[in-house]
Amino acid sequence: MNAPFPSPTKPPLRLLIAAPRGFCAGVDRAIEIVERAIEKYGAPVYVRHEIVHNRFVVDGLKAKGAVFVEELDEVPDGVPVIFSAHGVPKSVPAAASQRGLDWLDATCPLVSKVHRQAERQITEGRHILFIGHAGHPEVIGTFGQVPEGSMTLVETIADVEALELPEGKELAYLSQTTLSVEDTAAIIEAIQTRFPHVTAPKAEDICYATSNRQAAVKEIAPKCELVFVIGAPNSSNSLRLAEVAQRMGACSQLIQRATDIDPAWLEGVETVGLTAGASAPEELVNEVIARIKELREVESEEVVTARETITFKLPRQLTA
Repeated sequence: MNAPFPSPTKPPLRLLIAAPRGFCAGVDRAIEIVERAIEKYGAPVYVRHEIVHNRFVVDGLKAKGAVFVEELDEVPDGVPVIFSAHGVPKSVPAAASQRGLDWLDATCPLVSKVHRQAERQITEGRHILFIGHAGHPEVIGTFGQVPEGSMTLVETIADVEALELPEGKELAYLSQTTLSVEDTAAIIEAIQTRFPHVTAPKAEDICYATSNRQAAVKEIAPKCELVFVIGAPNSSNSLRLAEVAQRMGACSQLIQRATDIDPAWLEGVETVGLTAGASAPEELVNEVIARIKELREVESEEVVTARETITFKLPRQLTA
């Protein structure tokens, strides 16, 4: 009796890992501020809003002694408080000082740069068109740097077309740092078309990390049927990475942990991409890679499109 033909073996799953990915300099700095504050002051140290949008990171800091609250009035007297990497309205540190609280500002320096630009444009008599997502903490923080009514939020090209502004008013535009590079460019073009004399920022407001991570996804996504993006559902930069992958022709799945992966997603897939939002640690990337290797034989390759060497200084209270 002839032996049966051997069943065909599946080819290994090709895994393309985007670089840069994961933590940016602003997130590294914010997390280190919380950790150093706990070392210096002892637990508990209070943090207004999630220090960064990642549950794994937040839970890790909670275990070390950080307490996360939404508003300053939840912070008891006599304990330190830290403001998140997304930035806060000016009224928040003012209220903390009025209460005599020791406070530390973990706002990303690139967000702070946008804050300073907003103040300067208002001082020079311009009304600001701010490109961003309503309700995002960074948008709320930036609007809180300037007098009420001196800035208008635009989220889409349709918003630009619907604007009703006083005749002769000088205009400037700024943007949230974590937006889609392509969408923002299209909105800026619409602003400049409608308001040819609008003042542009001296440098692009979308941060280097957001741009670099989107560029890396653009490189790998056309070669993939599926791209995993590790990030939180409230993380703007992570959501934008998922959108970029879809626009480049791949399916995308935003996941927070390896346990979110449905094995059915990998059925019939030959090439998978993997990236992580700027608030997701490399530990989660390694966890996802390990999970994929449990499900399929894998040949992995890191695709590097940029090298990041930027670091930001810590507040003087923590380095003195």
